[in-house]
Amino acid sequence: MEIRCTAGLDDPRLALFCGLTDHELRRSVEAEHGIFIAESAKVVRSALAACVRPVAFLLEDRRLGQAAALIEAAGPDVPVFVLDREEISRIVGYPHNRGVLCAMERPAPRPADEVLAQAKTCAVVEAVTDTTNVGAIFRSAAALGCDAVLLTPTCADPLARRCVRVSMGSVFSVPWARTGPWPEEGVELLHGHGFTVVACALSADALELGSAAADAVEQPALLFGTEGDGLAPSTVALADRVVRIPMAHGIDSLNVAAASAVFFWQYCRR
Repeated sequence: MEIRCTAGLDDPRLALFCGLTDHELRRSVEAEHGIFIAESAKVVRSALAACVRPVAFLLEDRRLGQAAALIEAAGPDVPVFVLDREEISRIVGYPHNRGVLCAMERPAPRPADEVLAQAKTCAVVEAVTDTTNVGAIFRSAAALGCDAVLLTPTCADPLARRCVRVSMGSVFSVPWARTGPWPEEGVELLHGHGFTVVACALSADALELGSAAADAVEQPALLFGTEGDGLAPSTVALADRVVRIPMAHGIDSLNVAAASAVFFWQYCRR
């Protein structure tokens, strides 16, 4: 194993970690090299436990001892770069305080058919582009027992740095896949696997979550829409039922990540 403690920033392998706040640069790096960035020891540990292959570590100097177990688990061929906090912040492009970064190979995409075949509950995330919300949905799905997550083609990347971090590594423990054309073919696929499609939306005819009619679902696929407009009307029209969370104090809705946790608690914990 190579551990390089250096004040120099000229090693070309450090380019993997450069400019992480520049969205287009990050996308081009990930597309070319097939990598993503795991941030924090907990997230890296979760990724390694899921057999995701590490490429290189970038560690804050004072975290080297704390990261010893991660370095050992990664194996002898993974280079480890150790810099101080200011140098790391200069490389990644934002004030960095997590202490551990790891560039990792992106796992091969899983087919939606394969993911659904092993699930009894499923979340479908439609066109949610905010990485914080997508990460929070994954974290709630893992914590509250949702078996799988499907993302429509325009959703944020679950392996984007912030999404991985907010999910606390649960993007590696909850099986997920991208849908094909949505909504018609995606809903047909869900029905083919025996799911009852539940649109989580504010339609006038929506059932109230917690009512007997809303709860009588054996194998729910819970559909969550974009932050501003919610689910597309064409998606709601294809659902088997529409369910909303009862609100108080004149509030009409919750943030999509918060709403997902409420629905997971009601439908998935059993």
